[in-house]
Amino acid sequence: MSLGETLAIVDIGSNSVRLVVYEMLSRSPAQVFNEKEMAGLGRQVATTGRLADDAIEKALGALVRFRILCEAMHVRDIRVIATAAARDAANGPAFIALAERAIGQPIELISGGREAYLSALGVISGFEAPHGVVGDLGGGSLELAAVDNDRVGEGASLPIGVLALLDRSKGSVKLAERIVREALDNLPQLVAMRGRDFYAVGGTWRALATLHQRQSVYPLSVMHAYTVPARDVTEFAKLVERADSAVLESIEAVSSARRPLLAYGALVLDQLIKRGRPRSVVISANGVREGLLHEQLPEEERRIDPLLQGAQDYNQLRARDPRHAADLIAWVARLFTSAGLHEDAASRRLQNVACLLSDIGWRAHPDYRGEQSLNVIAHAAFNGVDHPGRAFLALTVFHRYAGAKSDTPVASDLRRLLTLRQLERALLLAATFRVAYLLSAGMPDILTRISLTCVDRRLVLRFPADLRALSSERVTGRLKQLARLLGREHEVAAG
Repeated sequence: MSLGETLAIVDIGSNSVRLVVYEMLSRSPAQVFNEKEMAGLGRQVATTGRLADDAIEKALGALVRFRILCEAMHVRDIRVIATAAARDAANGPAFIALAERAIGQPIELISGGREAYLSALGVISGFEAPHGVVGDLGGGSLELAAVDNDRVGEGASLPIGVLALLDRSKGSVKLAERIVREALDNLPQLVAMRGRDFYAVGGTWRALATLHQRQSVYPLSVMHAYTVPARDVTEFAKLVERADSAVLESIEAVSSARRPLLAYGALVLDQLIKRGRPRSVVISANGVREGLLHEQLPEEERRIDPLLQGAQDYNQLRARDPRHAADLIAWVARLFTSAGLHEDAASRRLQNVACLLSDIGWRAHPDYRGEQSLNVIAHAAFNGVDHPGRAFLALTVFHRYAGAKSDTPVASDLRRLLTLRQLERALLLAATFRVAYLLSAGMPDILTRISLTCVDRRLVLRFPADLRALSSERVTGRLKQLARLLGREHEVAAG
């Protein structure tokens, strides 16, 4: 496959049948289209051993629709996978044959072990150096696998997906709890979880996280990398388990198809935390599909930082001249080094990403560039960044456009995710950008000829003779603001 070709993955799961079309195979793949059908193929498999006729009909209808949509989008590379329901049901082979005709593609029926591996690979693709255990909860099964940086441990597949639990327990959460406890006994993956992170994959757990965000009035409505201490998750899971079903049915933040399954998803999560004792629960929007993509990348592509790649893509698409970002990265680094602002690798990484994203809002109306850039960055489909990192990037670019004293309700809310030191660094970086863009207009090869460094107790902006006219009252005003943040006097020099 060429890295530049549009491609699609069709995932025939036990609960949903989903189509995702990606712009191209890359370290930071962008989704062109995402559609699903809650077919519920695994609804009765645990007790009847068969896929229900109405579920088959819904799934086949979705696959025909997906084939037509892929043809309309000129997608030639389509991979189709099927998981627990199709592999466990007696009429699974017959369904696969019908499904292949409906979608017009061969279908890979993946084993539980391979499903665990791909889910773990998806988490590796979406996080910077993950350590812990990945749990992918579907309708028919739960897959578990340890991850350590880019390595995947042995996987396990357990028949305790939410639809299977609902079916086997006949709607009794108490009986379902006993089934889950028995399934989780003596698993090595739970030992690997202790004191580390548990990466939760799957629609039911994302729905639970949505409820938790709403309840805690969380300032960022992004699921990927949403992190909650394990003890807080346990308390919330128990609340959901005990909640009256009528109350759960009324929660509009969750789709009606998932509401009856919330208690079972909460139950599995609660039992995993009790036995595995992880430090935190981290929600992952990446799973089997992203694992399939990551598996296809060449080894050198896998090693690319996904956050930097995503920021470079935005810079290429939205900056006035993408080449300016490299000049800005070097200019900022020289200033901060001269100011004695020693940074660790993680801080420098976010600083460089902020430089790449610093000019994405120029097409918007000047009064709204800051707010629009903040919303784009805060909610972008970035991999490899946690929520405080998102807030840092969004607020840095917001203040680059709007100034240090500007505020909005969204910006005020995002500040809750940052420490005081992180917020101060965001304001300092934004103030540096405000000087840089006034001098360069976002064009390359200008900042490389202008020096901005700290010398003793002074912040010195030095021009070559032929660029001395770039100095102005506005430049001096912004330089003064930056110098104040650095605790220095400002100076403009020539030569």
